[in-house]
Amino acid sequence: MHQHKEITVRDLPNFINGEYVTTGDTFDILYPVTGEVTARAHRAGKTEVDAAVAAARAALSGPWGKMSTVDRSKMVKAIAAGVEKRFDDFLEAEVLDTGKPYSVASHVDIPRGGANFAAFADVLRENPTETFRLDTPDGLGALNYGVRRPRGVIGIISPWNLPLLLMTFKAGPALACGNTVVVKPSEVTPSTATLMGEVMNDVGVPPGVFNVVHGFGDTGELLTTHPDVDGITFTGETLTGSIILKAIAPTLKATSMEMGGKNPGIVFEDADLDLTIRELGRACFLNTGQVCLGTERVYVHESIFDEVRDRLKDYAENTLKYGYPDEEETNFGPVVSDEHRDKVLSYYKIAAEEGATIVTGGGAPKFEDERDGGSWVEPTIWTGLPHDSRTATEEIFGPCTTLIPFSDEDEVIKLANDTRYGLAATFFTTDASRVHRVAPQLEAGIVWVNSWFLRDLRTAFGGMKQSGIGREGGVHGLEFYTEVSNVCLKI
Repeated sequence: MHQHKEITVRDLPNFINGEYVTTGDTFDILYPVTGEVTARAHRAGKTEVDAAVAAARAALSGPWGKMSTVDRSKMVKAIAAGVEKRFDDFLEAEVLDTGKPYSVASHVDIPRGGANFAAFADVLRENPTETFRLDTPDGLGALNYGVRRPRGVIGIISPWNLPLLLMTFKAGPALACGNTVVVKPSEVTPSTATLMGEVMNDVGVPPGVFNVVHGFGDTGELLTTHPDVDGITFTGETLTGSIILKAIAPTLKATSMEMGGKNPGIVFEDADLDLTIRELGRACFLNTGQVCLGTERVYVHESIFDEVRDRLKDYAENTLKYGYPDEEETNFGPVVSDEHRDKVLSYYKIAAEEGATIVTGGGAPKFEDERDGGSWVEPTIWTGLPHDSRTATEEIFGPCTTLIPFSDEDEVIKLANDTRYGLAATFFTTDASRVHRVAPQLEAGIVWVNSWFLRDLRTAFGGMKQSGIGREGGVHGLEFYTEVSNVCLKI
């Protein structure tokens, strides 16, 4: 993986009905560290998408549909073990697609991606439905009880920032609940989804249960508009989400949407600053800022503003280390593509035009080696921008953050909530009363206190406002991945 290694260009076929399917219509997958081609993916057209959906539909009434909940749960846990067994293969595939450091991918993407299957395997067994006794005029009564069934064929449209993790966060509960899936991974990062097919076959998952189709928006549209798909679950940007919602309107599919964010951080005057800088540093810069839950605007109490600015600058300049993914000290990689790099850099330009003071960064690094062909941007911190500037209101999805001073609690809650998004928020304080006073007032699907990116898979996950529709995690995911019937029995 290092600069001395020759990269062999891999072939990434579609995975349909338990078999790998080539189309010959390929597109290149680039290595963001240097810009070289590492793989060619086979684009799926109408024929392949129809075949994948038909295979998924047929599998619902095959051995998969007849499997007991206990046996299915065992199989889903076996998928988790199968990912673990192939850990190094998944790691290499993810790093070649995303350019992210091994230190990130080996602690976040691959272990959590595999664990998603184990975490959701028993979700049906552990969450009961409801029962009500109803009084009737004859005095004998009636009994109502809920029954869950799989929703059916689920289309999964997953993004490029955490490709395996965010795909399995959907495939795990979908399969555990007895659905079948057709996955359309991002065209930028299709390798780990393709590799999942091998794991499914190794574990003995019946053909048609898990399918993968490659391509761009047109392939996604074939999936979202397909009359035989029962639900679409999507993670990605808000604009794409609204296009998908329009596309599925005629067929009235169920949807679960996790979309963009412009997530606030708040540092109160009594915060533990060692902890704050450690967590904020991750929240602003982990995965080169390509995390939907990342913190792109931070409100800092005016009494500690200068200190927080200086310490976060120090974090960006000294804790973050550029390098090749396989170097041990590397913890900061390129962004995923040249297209995305250009988007991030366009915001770096906007910030300057809006009059930002650049505390650190603000451009692209120069290496004077092959990495100059890659998609690199600098970690960047701005001050001096108003709360309603474009830089502080629009999602950039890069390693950058705007620091804004505030003076009192009510004011900062208003500022934090003054956004069309509502995905995540994080704040730092050592005052227990303040924690319970502020947290419920923040309009965000997930609020972290004195931490960031801690994720209990049993809890609700999703966004408010333009950050999403629906919740996933634990019992909350059952709302989308199953249909409930009420059985009413007159006694």
